[in-house]
Amino acid sequence: MTREKRTRNANGRSSIFEGSDGSWHGYVTVGTKDNGRPDRRHVRAKTKAEVTKKVRKLERDRDEGKVRKAGQTWTVEQWLRHWLDTIVAPPAITENAHIAYDVAVRVHLIPGIGAHRIDRLEPEHLERLYRKMVAAGAKPGRAHQVHRTIRAALNEALRRKHITENPASLARAPQPDEEEVEPCTVEEVQRILDAANKGRNAARWAVALALGLRQGEALGLKWSDVDLDAGTLVVMRSRLRPKWAHGCTTPCGRKFGGHCPDRVALRPETAKTKSRAGRRGMGLPDPLVELLRLHRKHQDEERAAACDLWEDTGYVFTTPTGQPLNPRTDYTNWKVLLDRAEVPERRLHDARHTAATVLLLLGVTERTVMAVMGWSSTAMAARYQHVVAAVRRDVAIQVGGLLWKP
Repeated sequence: MTREKRTRNANGRSSIFEGSDGSWHGYVTVGTKDNGRPDRRHVRAKTKAEVTKKVRKLERDRDEGKVRKAGQTWTVEQWLRHWLDTIVAPPAITENAHIAYDVAVRVHLIPGIGAHRIDRLEPEHLERLYRKMVAAGAKPGRAHQVHRTIRAALNEALRRKHITENPASLARAPQPDEEEVEPCTVEEVQRILDAANKGRNAARWAVALALGLRQGEALGLKWSDVDLDAGTLVVMRSRLRPKWAHGCTTPCGRKFGGHCPDRVALRPETAKTKSRAGRRGMGLPDPLVELLRLHRKHQDEERAAACDLWEDTGYVFTTPTGQPLNPRTDYTNWKVLLDRAEVPERRLHDARHTAATVLLLLGVTERTVMAVMGWSSTAMAARYQHVVAAVRRDVAIQVGGLLWKP
């Protein structure tokens, strides 16, 4: 049988011909390689009709952007590490957001699905991972955060044509439990403030309960952000939890980098606030202004007592030698304070819930509450519509002296 003569098509046009092996071959230009040469894809079939059908399908996929880009074939682990270290590394996103992504990738995604190729990953692989996490004791919210992480990473791979569809967009993740907002009662707030006045950094807890600053925002406050004469402050930054590596040239014998005498910081001391809405100014209640004046006086006394050991960092809340407070130590101090005040177990973030609830109960407009709290979405305010009855009654009775006794 005589083979059909092969003719040369114009540049970029698909070609179909019968090869010397008796099979029919087709070549389709789908793009350009990294070196600038045309990216020509090959298909093969036993008959001309079959190969023509394959060529037309490849052309449609090319025109619809469904053809995977030529080059490295990534595994999930390789892509996630590249995405974390190169694409979304700060300052592309905030340090705190990067930390959350890193935990999801390192603890859950790489051990669970890291060996799969990203172009062969299926929604079922992800759904089985989520089920295993929940069965092992993880909260549905944690599994959902892992789902959001892999979806974001694979969306980037999709945009760069390393994959033709994102399996995470099809996978069903566990629905996170709605966090119940349980603010402190007025009596509990007053007991906490009374107990705080007997120790260091009493104003730290008044700022949390009265203004609703996030932990990092409160610990990141500097005196340059506070105008006590005008009764205002500006939230500009957020304190990060330190992360250290060993800096010793010879082994120091310490297990953790943070205990090394020559430790090296792996992340900056502070970062931008959680969102653009988080960078905000706010007024200070008069009792809080006086409390901050007293706090500055006590800090000046500590500076004098520390002499050469004092580090002039400019932070409002510091250690006895002027260093910024470690968020972990701050959390421990909160637990000790609750015990001293004989208040039931509360998360540190519940202090922020208390401040938000107070504003809403006082009839402050939702838009103003968003500005004070640093919320970027009105959906946050909706979570506070259910407020415990005790707080509602207390506010109705004590609008004037809600947090401080007259």
